[in-house]
Formats: sequence, structure tokens, C-alpha cells
Amino acid sequence: MRLRYLEAGSGRVVVFVPGWCMPGRIFASQIEALSRRWRVVALDPRGQGDSEVPRAGYEPTRRGQDIRDLLTHLGGGRVVLAGWSLGVLDALSYADMAGDARLAGLVLIDNSVGEGVPPPPRASRFFQNLRQRRDATVRGFVAGMYRTPQDSAYLDGIAREAQRMPVEASIRLLSYPRPREFWRDSLYAVRRPVYYAVTPRLRGQAELVAQKHPQPVVEVFDGAGHALFVDAAARFNASMEDFLARRAAWA
Repeated sequence: MRLRYLEAGSGRVVVFVPGWCMPGRIFASQIEALSRRWRVVALDPRGQGDSEVPRAGYEPTRRGQDIRDLLTHLGGGRVVLAGWSLGVLDALSYADMAGDARLAGLVLIDNSVGEGVPPPPRASRFFQNLRQRRDATVRGFVAGMYRTPQDSAYLDGIAREAQRMPVEASIRLLSYPRPREFWRDSLYAVRRPVYYAVTPRLRGQAELVAQKHPQPVVEVFDGAGHALFVDAAARFNASMEDFLARRAAWA
């Protein structure tokens, strides 16, 4: 199958992996800002954006392999790999599979990394709602990713693109068969610099990563929504520039 990616700029490479059902173009601000100095790549994972929509492969091993295939396609040299939301788990799946030899750094944006005490289970109708009234459910999910006002046409486009894959495939993406310790151990097996950018709900995990990882950068984005790189684009881009220029292990 064919995977599509966006690309801009030249030089050392940073690869962005979007979250659940999202297109790579959601990183438009990062592509524009960072490509002035870096080669920026934003992946459309399988079934997302303009990539093909296969019947299978919506599980962490295959998604990690897709990232490895992309890095092979991009050529040699280290990269900074940045995953947001579900893309955090896909990036950690890649790291578990391939190690950190190709990584100059790892950027994890607003998802759990399996640290600390697990949250108490709570009942949810999200899967049922996806099956029964998918469009309204996805539109509500997309609107809830932001704290700052967004253009209605932009939100409509993201919500439409988020419904390209079959609904059962989208549910499988939210049901990865891995214990939370898998993500934690995959993170700490990466010895390259790590930048963990989170909203306040993950502050506790960020503090533990700051204590336990040998080369951590952690940042809490108060007042931003889940798509913090959109809500606080200038701040996030500045942090990325600093991480790429001063912390990443390119040598």
C-alpha cells in the first residue's frame, strides 16, 4: 500500500506523526515555521489523510513498521521523531521495534506514556457513539481538541478527513493490545534526548519522566487543548527549535 507524507525544507530531518484518524497537515504551523531551517516531514498514517485505506494494519506493530519504512525511504542519518496523541504510541512502537539508532531525539506530545498510577476505569459510550452516529461524534471530538477559536471550515475539513477509514478500524486504533508498562519501558529504552510536551492532565507523568529519563525536556502547556501545537503554536515551535538545535543528538 502507499503512504503519503508532506515535506518541506532541507537539512536535518524531523518527522511528525499525527494522532487518531488525523491527517499530517494538522502540523501546518510546524511545517511552515520549522522548514526554514530543517527538513520537516508529516506522515499521513495508513487510513489517514491522503494515504491509502487498507483493510488491516491498524495495530501498533504494523504502525511502527510503517514509520520504519518511512525512515528507510527518507534515507540515512538520524531524525527527530515527533508523535502526537496516538502518534506517541506509534512512535514508541517504532522505538520498541527498531531501537534508537536512527533517532537524534524523540518528541512525545500529549499522551500517556504509561508512567505513574493508572487512572481509575470509567464507563464510556465513545465506541458505541462512533458506531451509531459517527459524524456527530467525530465532529465533537475534533472541536474538543482545541481551546482557542478555530475556523469552521478548518474544523469541518479535519472532521471529514477523520472519517476516511472504516469505523471498526478507527475503533481498533483506540484498542491497542499492549499493557501500559509496554509504553513506559519503550520510552526508557530510548537513551536519546526526549521532549515530552503535555497539557495539565499529564503533569504527573511529565514530572516522573523528568526524574527518570537521562536526557529529558518536559513542558506543561497550561491553557492549551489536546492539539497544543495549534493552540500554542508559537510557544511549541520555539521549544521545538530549541530542542532540535541544542538538545537533539545529531552526531
